[in-house]
Amino acid sequence: MAHDPRSDAFIASYEARARDLETRGMYRSETEHASCGVGLVCAIDGRPTRAVVEAGITALKAIWHRGAVDADGKTGDGAGLYTQIPVAFFEDQIRRTGHEPDGSLIAIGQIFLPRTDFGGQETCRGIVEQEVLSGGYYIHGWRQVPVNIAVLGQKAKATRPAIEQIMIANHKGVDEETFERELYVIRRRIEKAVLAAQVSGFYVCSLSCRSIVYKGMMLAEQVAEFYPDLKDPRFVSALAIYHQRYSTNTFPQWWLAQPFRMLAHNGEINTLKGNLNWMKSHEIRLASGFLGEGAEDIKPIVADGSSDSAALDAVFELVVRAGRSAPMAKTLLVPEAWSKDEAMPDAWKAMYAYSNAVMEPWDGPAALAMTDGRWVVAGLDRNGLRPMRYVVTKQGLVIAGSEVGMVPTDEADIVEKGALGPGQMLAVDLYESRLLHDAEIKDELARERPYAEWTAKIADLAEGLNGLSEQARLEGAGLRRRQIGAGYSIEELEAILHPMAEDAKEAIGSMGDDTPVAVLSDQYRPLSHFFRQNFSQVTNPPIDPLREKRVMSLKTRFGNLKNVLDEDSSQAEIITLESPVVTNAQSDKLVEAFGGSYRVIDCTIPVDEPEPALRGHLERVRREAEEAVRAGCAHLVLTDEAVCSDRVGMPMILATSAAHAWLTRQGLRTFCSLNVRSAECIDPHYFAVLIGVGATTVNPWLAQESILDRVRRGLLGEMSAEAAMGNFVQAIDLGLLKIMSKMGISVISSYRGGCNFEAVGLSRSLVGEFFPGMISRISGIGLKGIEAKLRALHAKAWAPGAEVLPIGGIYKARRKGESHAWQAQLIHAMQHAVAHNSYSKWKAYSDGMRALQPIHLRDLLDFKPAGKPVPLEEVESITSIRKRFVTPGMSLGALSPEAHRTLNIAMNRIGAKSDSGEGGEDPKDFKPMSNGD
Repeated sequence: MAHDPRSDAFIASYEARARDLETRGMYRSETEHASCGVGLVCAIDGRPTRAVVEAGITALKAIWHRGAVDADGKTGDGAGLYTQIPVAFFEDQIRRTGHEPDGSLIAIGQIFLPRTDFGGQETCRGIVEQEVLSGGYYIHGWRQVPVNIAVLGQKAKATRPAIEQIMIANHKGVDEETFERELYVIRRRIEKAVLAAQVSGFYVCSLSCRSIVYKGMMLAEQVAEFYPDLKDPRFVSALAIYHQRYSTNTFPQWWLAQPFRMLAHNGEINTLKGNLNWMKSHEIRLASGFLGEGAEDIKPIVADGSSDSAALDAVFELVVRAGRSAPMAKTLLVPEAWSKDEAMPDAWKAMYAYSNAVMEPWDGPAALAMTDGRWVVAGLDRNGLRPMRYVVTKQGLVIAGSEVGMVPTDEADIVEKGALGPGQMLAVDLYESRLLHDAEIKDELARERPYAEWTAKIADLAEGLNGLSEQARLEGAGLRRRQIGAGYSIEELEAILHPMAEDAKEAIGSMGDDTPVAVLSDQYRPLSHFFRQNFSQVTNPPIDPLREKRVMSLKTRFGNLKNVLDEDSSQAEIITLESPVVTNAQSDKLVEAFGGSYRVIDCTIPVDEPEPALRGHLERVRREAEEAVRAGCAHLVLTDEAVCSDRVGMPMILATSAAHAWLTRQGLRTFCSLNVRSAECIDPHYFAVLIGVGATTVNPWLAQESILDRVRRGLLGEMSAEAAMGNFVQAIDLGLLKIMSKMGISVISSYRGGCNFEAVGLSRSLVGEFFPGMISRISGIGLKGIEAKLRALHAKAWAPGAEVLPIGGIYKARRKGESHAWQAQLIHAMQHAVAHNSYSKWKAYSDGMRALQPIHLRDLLDFKPAGKPVPLEEVESITSIRKRFVTPGMSLGALSPEAHRTLNIAMNRIGAKSDSGEGGEDPKDFKPMSNGD
């Protein structure tokens, strides 16, 4: 069937258009998410059979409804099948190349090549062959994979790659595990070399002596149709992992189809940004006796453009190749909730405490099917927000996946059936022909290493920080001036701070905000007001931090984090707290616990230093942080406590992110903790932003002084300073849990450093430099503008006689406070106009709204003039228009849309003023009703 060449050209270029949208429009690839169908079929005895492959194909067809279908009815979001290498099948393919298999291990590389770029194809083949030969292995040859393109949709055809297999012999005679590990390093070298050669369209689906992946952008039921290999009777396997992709707001691509090299994933990694940021920091220390010199060749671990599932697969593969088993890799990366489970065995808790010391959890709804070649594992995330059901048959098959009945099975043949719960696993050991349930797996894992002995090195400071006496350090004018300099108002102290100290809960307010966005405000607004929290895209149902508090954790680990690939006690040499929020006394005690391994970095600017000075001092903060870490300091204390008449405090969000981002770029972030003492920090959102940009602990020193001042004046009744601060910390903790739950995140260590916000009104260049990875769609104020606002506020705070806090006006309209869109007199005019059909009042309301300063971003928009106005003499008299449409006694509400439109056009074009001040002709011409004006 012939295709319209213009249509083919359009389809072939849609990926380029997507990239163009990202540079010019609002689309961002990092916001993509997917929800899919996943599962596995496995023979417990480990014997490869045709029945397992056919069961995998059947199951894949059964979850077709979990994938999306393009308008052409054939293009899917992606589907695939992961199996063991059918040795007899590929030995026949080797014979076709003129070689005779010698009985040694063979490896197969399933490779996507650029289909229309023949020069690029040759470049890629050359790179693959060179790296394989450099690794000391022998190449039998290449094979073009038979495909049936008739089953593909138009888009899938236009974007499909050339698909070839390279067949490799293990003439080095190394064991299977070494062969597999060296193939992993070879693949990473190949990928980096192709990237350096600037060839697009290349992707290695699998390069392994154990497994092979057949996948693509087709429908689930068409995978075996597209790849005839899968129907060959010689194609046998002891396991099959299958996946049907459903991308909710992403452009489907061939290489993003699953399964990946070790796992298939249904769900969403909500902590992805934070995980990737921390992975870049961990990379500097990656070393493994298993990988040897190849540890440098595998960096970066996660390729640019990877989906959340692909990123998780890359890190999972790294952990396995470095020596951990698949069940332990799952335990490390996607652990169950453990810190609040009183019934959990101590051995398990020690194992999870160790895992928490090693790496940040990859948190979010997840159903996983994974394998390392020996172990085949099905598992769920800590919340259990994705289904994973399983059956075990008399024939020794384990079938697990997103649906019941994916493989038709006679009830009489079922030995066991069930569903995995939150954090649980089901595993098959193919080498020893064992099926293990959750408790059995974790018992074995907990016995493998002396985790209890190792975790004894963890310094948990929770007990040592309780019961400390909180003493006020500021009062009177000194306190008031610092409060004014930090942007505090009476309203914030009364409406925000007081309820938290009194009731241990955030204040409750109505929905909506009719004040200007921070960049449009004439008042000083803290930097936190320039950030908007992101929300999870497909977490369903959403996490309830109150009902599901058992799975939520604010447990904070910090110190000098070690090599994540090691397995020894050194990784447990850390400090932990139950919350990242610390009081003044606790902050002082914490510094004592640091011993001499800390450095205090001042985050203030001299008043007499000429503008612009903020950039220079941010660079100083970064420089001092780097020098301190390189000198061996494991803890940095960033503070604005030095603010006074001679020094202006920096926004601590900016200072913290500057240090965090800089240390991350230098590969030093895992060597230290960032402990922030902030004056501005007063509400949960500010805490969340500080932690989101990298803060390890946060001490709101001025908020505490404000609370202690209220205790001293008796405004909190008989409450003690310690009780008031305990309530405040509890309220902030609850607020942090609520904010995390909106992102579908349960663990604070995975939220930290994730920059899970969008900047609204901050310069793109500022965001790019100090908040890398964050989105700023509209740009806005830069460092100079921020510094000008800081200096103006400081001058106001330290002016003679300035010892009275401003009244405020953000949460409630005040005469000299922040502007509000819904002002009392305007609301009154609107209500009167509606109640009495009064045009004059409506006009007063309309004019008043237009006269307001811009509140929302949309207020900056205007309508393009349609052309020159019609001369007055050409406009039909409003009186004559009224006579055409309005009859005596008719309500204005009875006017037809045409009449309303005509009257509006006439008024806008005439624009004359009557004696009564109304636009148009005399207002009496607009009185068709007999019951009032």
